[in-house]
Amino acid sequence: MKVIICGAGQVGWQIARHLSGENNDVTVVDNNPELVRRATDTLDVQGIAGFASYPDVLEKAGARDADMIIAATYSDEVNMVTCQVAHSVFAIQRKIARLRSQSYQEAIYSDLYRRDHLPIDVVISPEREVAEAALQRLAAPAAFDTESFLEGKAQLLGITIDEDCPVINTPLRQLTDLFSTLQAVVVGIRREGALFVPSPNDQIFPGDDCYVFTETKDMTRTLEIFGKTQSKQERIVIIGGGNVGLGVARALESRTDRVRVKMIEKGRECAENAADMLDRTIVLHGDGLSSVLLEEAGISTADAVLVVTDDDKTNLLASVRAKEMGCPMAICLINDPTLVPLMGPLNIDAYINPRATTVSSILRHIRHGRVRGVYSIGDAEAEVIEAQVLGTSPIAGQRIKNIGFPEGTLIGAIMQQGKVVKPTGETRISEGDAIAIFAMAADVPEVERLLQVSIDFF
Repeated sequence: MKVIICGAGQVGWQIARHLSGENNDVTVVDNNPELVRRATDTLDVQGIAGFASYPDVLEKAGARDADMIIAATYSDEVNMVTCQVAHSVFAIQRKIARLRSQSYQEAIYSDLYRRDHLPIDVVISPEREVAEAALQRLAAPAAFDTESFLEGKAQLLGITIDEDCPVINTPLRQLTDLFSTLQAVVVGIRREGALFVPSPNDQIFPGDDCYVFTETKDMTRTLEIFGKTQSKQERIVIIGGGNVGLGVARALESRTDRVRVKMIEKGRECAENAADMLDRTIVLHGDGLSSVLLEEAGISTADAVLVVTDDDKTNLLASVRAKEMGCPMAICLINDPTLVPLMGPLNIDAYINPRATTVSSILRHIRHGRVRGVYSIGDAEAEVIEAQVLGTSPIAGQRIKNIGFPEGTLIGAIMQQGKVVKPTGETRISEGDAIAIFAMAADVPEVERLLQVSIDFF
């Protein structure tokens, strides 16, 4: 498949990395020559420096015979015009655009912009995706990372192991004997900064960050077994009243169970807009780093604080201050993955990486049924790949113990005929099964080969 990716920032680069690694013909376009050079130097892609919406630039990128264009520049307008040019001039079949503006998103889904007028097949909203991720974090406050798989029937939980965890110093193979009905599998452990896939004889120690797959209905029990208790979130403080904060507040207001939400926003215009858009949320105008304003928002009695401003350092510092003032849980938005290792020392409970969330969303939309989702772990150290098993795949009809998966790979969950099954060595993988695989970055190409995911895209 021939794909043109417009925008060579973090999102565009990650998408190019995934698609080029699957033997697709990928061309990256960006008006910044340095970003184009970075992509061509580190990935097996072609690069064109220029404005993505210019027909002559798209012509050089091979738009005449391209199958898909992904417009992921920083400008909504450029992304929309790029899709229009791709449709009208080059007749590219599939067009995906990343749009931030809520106004554009609402218009595109109305009669105002029918497909003939603005031909975009899939609109990706980073803010909407991040807001959904924030709500997932709030739904599992005891986990530092969460993501849904297998049609929402399975969850990946990131759990920090404390001294009072009941299963510390216990070989993982014994967990099945101790909890025979538990649908949970430990697929990854981060110890002293290093992430690895554990073997059955590995043990869990205090301070470890564990990635655990569990059936969604078993989530509360799984957290309890790993020493965590689920508490109901009744009072939440949101710092940042932009599209992400606004989206979370509106979702919380729509819940049947009443959640008390207070929001702090530094920009007056943004604060006034949030106050107009929200019904029950109290909006305070001021600096989220101010201890006086945090006290006014009731941070000491809040169940959680969600910090989603557009500045990473502000998000980290506001989270630290909120925790210091008595808030038991802090979740913050982090764009720069190099800041993630600071989360532990700063005692911040969970984070959201908008770039990883956006990349996962785009990949979910561009792949056919075979690969249904990709979720990045840490600083692209590992991935969780959800895929449907092909009849021609080498793993179809095989028992897991007989499949030559790389060492840095573990199956976290399997869905067979609509039911989630805990994988064991004796489990047989059949054609049509959906599986979720945790794989270290170096082992992803081999996993994709076994799944035969490089074919049959949209």
